[in-house]
This record gives sequence, structure tokens and C-alpha cells, in this order.
Amino acid sequence: MKSVTYKQSGVNIEAGYEVVRRVKKLAKSTNIKGVLGEIGLFGGCFEIDKFRYKEPVLVSGTDGVGTKVKIAFDMNRHDTVGIDLVAMNADDVACLGARPLFFLDYIACNKIEPDIIEQILKGMAEGCRQAGCALIGGETAEMSDLYGKGEYDLAGFAVGIVDKKKIINGSRIKTGDVLIGLPSSGLHSNGYTLARKVLFDLAELNVKSRVEGLDVTIGEALLTPTIIYSRTIMRVIDKINVKAIAHITGGGLPENVGRVLPKGAKAVFESASWKVPKIFDVIKKYGKISDGEMFKAFNMGIGMVLAVDKKDARAAAKLSKGVVIGEIKQGSGEVEIR
Repeated sequence: MKSVTYKQSGVNIEAGYEVVRRVKKLAKSTNIKGVLGEIGLFGGCFEIDKFRYKEPVLVSGTDGVGTKVKIAFDMNRHDTVGIDLVAMNADDVACLGARPLFFLDYIACNKIEPDIIEQILKGMAEGCRQAGCALIGGETAEMSDLYGKGEYDLAGFAVGIVDKKKIINGSRIKTGDVLIGLPSSGLHSNGYTLARKVLFDLAELNVKSRVEGLDVTIGEALLTPTIIYSRTIMRVIDKINVKAIAHITGGGLPENVGRVLPKGAKAVFESASWKVPKIFDVIKKYGKISDGEMFKAFNMGIGMVLAVDKKDARAAAKLSKGVVIGEIKQGSGEVEIR
């Protein structure tokens, strides 16, 4: 029987080594105080600043980019989905008032192509710099019998830190509090299965298509990176008593704001108070989708919601570059969008 090598079975170990060599420089550009060592060991090390935090609590979050990667495949552009990956994790951690410390990734692909993997990692490094955290490790796995040619998937996790007494969990919300919305850049990283179904299957468009209302192609609009809000959140909570923060991801405003509401409260939003990016109008039009369904599937122009006392609303909006979009009223956990 003829001998078979690992490479012949579909796994190129040398390509993996090349990725590690390339990522070391990118990771170094994200280093912050606390990073120990460099990428290449079996784990990433981070030293906690014991003088800065009295009762340090580590907050972790994990997420992926979902089917947005299919837009990257179609566009043959891979330098933005890494930003999305960091955003989905760092922004979740920040919702509890935690400052993101470090991030690790997992890339699974059909074939390790160092040039493409490097593009993805450049995006991650840029995302980490935007979030103020360090890229301290990761993994790239080649699985040619699981992923199709040219395909990959992304996952990651972030760890942040907050003093125990400063954890933000929504428990202090009261009637009369004001809701501040931070604008999104578009779909961010949620709702892509529905968006692709509508635009590519029903409307028979493609990533190069141009439609009325958009200044860019469909592909460019869909590939717009997720906004990373963590630095903004840290700036606001350093100055203002923020009672709750909701990252508007899958499930939209109803699901994500509902998660932080205490008993006896409901959130009421005025949809006319913020500007909705045109890509949502395009999806709604071609899919003949109801308003209710749009708000369930997409962020509809709001990437993050902060709950603050009424007296702090103006300052919070100014610091966050957000707008007042609603208020807290008596209720039973409902999220009402008018």
C-alpha cells in the first residue's frame, strides 16, 4: 500500500506555520499593559493590574460573525470580517461595564491560504486596537472535508475586567429613565441569512448590484464593519451613572433590551427619533417584510442602548454621540416600538 502524507489528505501543516509567523507581528501591534509573552505558546497570558481594581471580576463573551462571511467570499474581501468578530465579543463584554482586556480567535477553513488568513487577522488586529484590547492567541484549523472550497468560519472570545461594585446589569433601572441609542453602521453581524434570502434569492441581485437609495453596491453595504463601541462605553461610564447597556444583535431591540429590564419595567422606543440606514429600507422593500419582523431580525440603525437617569440624558448622549430614543415606563418586561 502506498504511503499517504498529511498534506495529501488535505492538511498543509507548513501553511499553518506560516500563518503563525505572520500573526505574531499583527498581535504585537495590539499589545496593552498586562500582556505577557507572545503568540506561539499553548496559551495566552495576561496579568491583571491589582492596583487599579479593588474587587476585580473577569467578564467573558463569545460569538462569531455568522453568514456574513459568505459576503466576504462573494466579494473576495477578507479584511473586515475580523473587525466584526472582535466587535461582537468586545461589545458584549462592555455591556456589563467591563473594559476588554484580551481576545482570542478560532478560524476554521477548507484550506489554509496564508494571504487570506492574514487579511482576516489584520481585521482582528484593527478591531482589537479599536476596542483597546490585545490579541493574545488563537487557532487556525484546516478541514477540507467539512468546508467547501474557499470557505471559512470565524469564532472568538473576549475577556474584560470590572470592579464587582461597578457591574452594570439593569437592576437599578427605574420608571422615568431615558434610553440613549448609539447609531449602527448597518446590519453589523446579524440578520444576514434573511438579508441574503431577500436580496440574492428573491430579488435576484448580487454583491455588485446597485439599487436606488444606496451610494454603494449591495456587497459593500452588507460588508460594512460592525462598530466597536467599547471605548465609547468606557468613556461614558467613567463620567455618568449608566444603569443598563444592551448590545443590539440577533433579536434586535425587543430581544436585547428585554434582557436587561428588571421586573416592573418596560422600554418604550420612538422609532422616528433616529435615522435608519438605507440598507434596511432596501431589504424591507424587496422582501415585503413587516416592521415587526424587521425589528426582530435587525438592529434597524441602533447598535447599542444605554439606560440613564433623566438628568444625565443630555450628557450621556453628547459623550456617546448617541440620541435619546426612548424611556422606561411601568410594565412587565415589554419592549414597545412606536
